[in-house]
Amino acid sequence: MDSSNLTRARVLDVTVLVTEGSFASTAVAPIEIFHSAGTLWNAFQGVGGEPRFRVRIASVDGGGVNSSCSLGLVPQVSISDVTQTDIVLLPASGLDIQDRIMRESALVPWLRERYESGSYIAGICTGVAFLAESGLLDGRRGTTHWAAVNVFRERYPQVQWCPDEFVTEDGRVLCSGGVYAAVDLSLYLVEKFCGHEIALQCSKALLLSMPRLKQAGYGLIPISRPHADDKIRAVEEYLRDNFERSLSVDYIANRFDMTERTFIRRFKAATGRLPGGYVQALRVAAAREFLERGSMPIATVCAKIGYDDIGFFRGLFKRHTGMTPSDYRAQFANMRVSRGELLGDRLAP
Repeated sequence: MDSSNLTRARVLDVTVLVTEGSFASTAVAPIEIFHSAGTLWNAFQGVGGEPRFRVRIASVDGGGVNSSCSLGLVPQVSISDVTQTDIVLLPASGLDIQDRIMRESALVPWLRERYESGSYIAGICTGVAFLAESGLLDGRRGTTHWAAVNVFRERYPQVQWCPDEFVTEDGRVLCSGGVYAAVDLSLYLVEKFCGHEIALQCSKALLLSMPRLKQAGYGLIPISRPHADDKIRAVEEYLRDNFERSLSVDYIANRFDMTERTFIRRFKAATGRLPGGYVQALRVAAAREFLERGSMPIATVCAKIGYDDIGFFRGLFKRHTGMTPSDYRAQFANMRVSRGELLGDRLAP
């Protein structure tokens, strides 16, 4: 069942699954968005509209569940009652992925059955774990919350994880990262199956932004993975203290009594990055912190982190965050989150 066939259908069936301890907002927000598509904007304009989706809530056994904040969610059906649906949507669960999958193990074969029958399967944030556990993401692109991606990479190495994306779609399997990304994913699906105009009307009626593309600007992606190489840890500390300086690989290798070849090999093995890429990531993290303060000119930020070419800096920053420096400042200047664990007190006023 492709999207063109679904689009021709008058009403599409959406099944929102709820599990014990899931995030209620990631179930309720999609429900309200799908219910509003094709109707709410029209009602505001005083004209008739047609619902584009029919939504039902399901749990594994049909019984009620409590969300992460103890809000009771009452499903209408059990998964065994759902033999045909156009879209399946799994809300975000917690970080105890293994325990949740074991408790809701019946979901895994059911998701495969629904996919094989033609359904689109969509997961939100950590709810994506059920898609990965079912094997539906093997060899496909997927995303999740930036803070969970390392756990997911270790557990599901067959998935092409893209943690900078808010929404991914690959072969009727969709993923989104973060709680608010439930909105991004829902509007993405409205646009996919109903067209841009309906999605835009829906977003205007609910005062929501249209789907975002990147989550890199929101997350604190670790610059280095955990490792046990004490000498490379010393190098990392030195680089954090001197990231704005122009330091050659040869200079750093000599400083820490290694050949250049040995230094590059050990640094990449320990941190997962080449030295140049590591320094770029440090500089971007510093630039983010400066921009979050709101007032410093972008040219000054560029110079403070060690770059002379503002065009190069803008391109590098956008590559890492998905935003231009100006857009990043506009988005986050009033939402400052400390990155002291990465840069120490280097940026303290």
